[in-house]
Amino acid sequence: MGKRRGGRELLRSLSKKQKKHLREFGEEHPFYDDRVLLLLLLHLCFPFQPENSDKSSAESDSETEVEQVSVYHKLLATLKTSPESESEEEEDESESEEAGESEAEVDSEGSQETGEADGGEEDKNDVPEQEKGTTDTAEQTLGQEQADGADTSCDPSRGVIEEFTDVKHESEFSLETNFMEEESGDCSADKRDSNSSQVFSEDPFKQHMDKELEEKEVEKMPTLPKSSSQSKWPRLGQLTFSSTLEKHKTLKVDKEVDVKQLYLHKPLESTWPKVNKQFLSSVNKPSDPSFTPLQRELFCIMNTYRDLFYPERNALTNGEEIRHAYCLHALNHVLKANAQVLSNNAKRRDQKPGTDSDDYRDQGLTRPKVLMIVPFRECALRIVHVFISLLEVNDKRKIDVSNKKRFKGEFGSDPEEKPPNLKRPEDYEAVFAGNIDDHFRIGVAILQKSMRLYAPFYSSDIIIASPLGMRTIIGAEGEKKRDFDFLSSIEILIIDQADIYLMQNWEHVLHLMKHINLLPLDSHGVDFSRVRMLNLNNWSKYYRQTLLFSALQDPQINSVFNKHCFNYVGQVAIRNVPLSGSISHVVVQLPHVFRRLEAENVTSVIDTRFQFFINKVLPEYRDAIMSHTLIYVPSYFDYVRLRNYFKKEELNFTHICEYTKKAGVCRARRFFLKGEKQFLLFTERFHFYKRYRIKGIRNLIFYELPTYSHFYSEICNMMKATDNGGDATWTCTVLYSKYDAQKLAAVVGIDRTAQMIESKKNVHLFVTGEN
Repeated sequence: MGKRRGGRELLRSLSKKQKKHLREFGEEHPFYDDRVLLLLLLHLCFPFQPENSDKSSAESDSETEVEQVSVYHKLLATLKTSPESESEEEEDESESEEAGESEAEVDSEGSQETGEADGGEEDKNDVPEQEKGTTDTAEQTLGQEQADGADTSCDPSRGVIEEFTDVKHESEFSLETNFMEEESGDCSADKRDSNSSQVFSEDPFKQHMDKELEEKEVEKMPTLPKSSSQSKWPRLGQLTFSSTLEKHKTLKVDKEVDVKQLYLHKPLESTWPKVNKQFLSSVNKPSDPSFTPLQRELFCIMNTYRDLFYPERNALTNGEEIRHAYCLHALNHVLKANAQVLSNNAKRRDQKPGTDSDDYRDQGLTRPKVLMIVPFRECALRIVHVFISLLEVNDKRKIDVSNKKRFKGEFGSDPEEKPPNLKRPEDYEAVFAGNIDDHFRIGVAILQKSMRLYAPFYSSDIIIASPLGMRTIIGAEGEKKRDFDFLSSIEILIIDQADIYLMQNWEHVLHLMKHINLLPLDSHGVDFSRVRMLNLNNWSKYYRQTLLFSALQDPQINSVFNKHCFNYVGQVAIRNVPLSGSISHVVVQLPHVFRRLEAENVTSVIDTRFQFFINKVLPEYRDAIMSHTLIYVPSYFDYVRLRNYFKKEELNFTHICEYTKKAGVCRARRFFLKGEKQFLLFTERFHFYKRYRIKGIRNLIFYELPTYSHFYSEICNMMKATDNGGDATWTCTVLYSKYDAQKLAAVVGIDRTAQMIESKKNVHLFVTGEN
């Protein structure tokens, strides 16, 4: 008994790692023996070398090396104390303990660890289902990559600690060490193109990047007013061209476009018609077999390197068309820029020593050239698929994509994760398809025959990221770990689906725009003899092309396009006005009352609207007769302000926002339907992400016009789900000011908007679906 007790006491004093080693090897770990530790330190300081070693015999040396590695490194492998190895050991130990160990103390520790794990899972239950599914998929993929020996990135649910970057293929994708002969087999054709003066004068890429601005022009650009002109194109509609330079030319649309006249890089001329075939129809003319009418006009503007704002992107109809068009433009730009660098590498290699030339300035201060901002991982996945398709000339000549399996695991989605029998509008299904994680960033390096995913940012040509992914790496002022030097030489900025960022966090977009095209704080190993003078002069922002795509026109989006885009070539904005608003899609007979509030300026609208609501609108609905009143609030800050006021006044209300848990949402919907709560505060972001049908609405108040115009008709049409109550008791009240002209036009149409803005009286409309 004494020996058993002594053995158990010894076992209790051992750590988990010691217990594991004791089970596997039958003895205590030698690291904890002072004599072995001393010998190990002496071996590290003074490696043992045999006296009778014959260096001429390669076989004996190799055998000795193998033996030393097999014995010595096995010992070192058991001494590792990294967090990852410890976690793996603990998992193995817990599994063995749960399977049943002979020692009771080990079993008790295993049960404690299991309890802690269960507690952690309870904390994770607060995470939305979609995010949990995404995390699980990423974790499975990371596990596979760990088994393959790849570096591991952090768990997305725990925040970004250390990201996975591909460091194995650095030399293969380095622009400094590769040459045109190694890059492609059609080297001679590329050299002919680069040496041709005609191509140099007509290629839009050459014209834009090789244009040398004068210092006087650059100094005047921020202060000079923009000259603008109007033009109407067949597909895009009303266009506004603006530029700060005196020499302003209005662009004319090409009715027919030949791929060979677009100066595409050689592989893209043959791959683009095949990739874009899915969007083409029999309506397309035989002379223009590769572009849809929308793509032709958009690419005509993109290819001139003007800034572009297109506010009519629709995920259901033209979203993929637009994605393919800007992917073609971005890839064409990168391939041309890289081909120029590789060609100059070959020229410098063949150059006589001692001769310095200033003709090889073909790079920026950092390598990334294109930044693509998209809202979800699914969008990044589709962009990379388009890139791969454009680079694959035929089925026999497949492109080599590194880390493709890992990328599909982290950015793909499992169809089984979607809840069954979930009915949502078509536009919702199109926007939230696939993996909707909004925290990501990935670097892509491209050479003609290969693509490198997860490339380090300073070795990447293209960066695909979400606003949140960019914000977490840019950081805030005062933070120790922050980096934005890789944004210094961005030549094309693509912001797709900008309207969704209004629902996420628009501050992230503004934060990004403030840190783009700034001089880097470090050289990052750049060869300054190859850097363009425009980058050295800190004029990068005047050469950057910005492509902005949105589903709507909003003052915040317009502000980014007007205040943060400085392209010397000019800007093009599509400014079509809606003839009929979304009010025409309301299918219930409902009186709409638009109540105008007067505000002195834009900054005072928020307080004026709140006072107008609590003093003039809310007293009319306090009566018990006006029950079942839903108050639609687009801004979360207004929602918090109203919620606090309702609590202070002790009004009978309930509330639902994007942060409300499922139980709270169900409880609030039930109280509102049964009439136990008179008011329901309802945020726009909750409707955007959930699209629940709220039953029991009899009175509807739009505290502010919705951001998405079709939300107006959706909310109004919820009234038809009411089981009881007559149509005559339904009411709809909308608050607006003269600063809401864009939103108002999207709801009631441009003609009514003009009348309502000029008139200072309340407007009563009785609209049905036929109007």
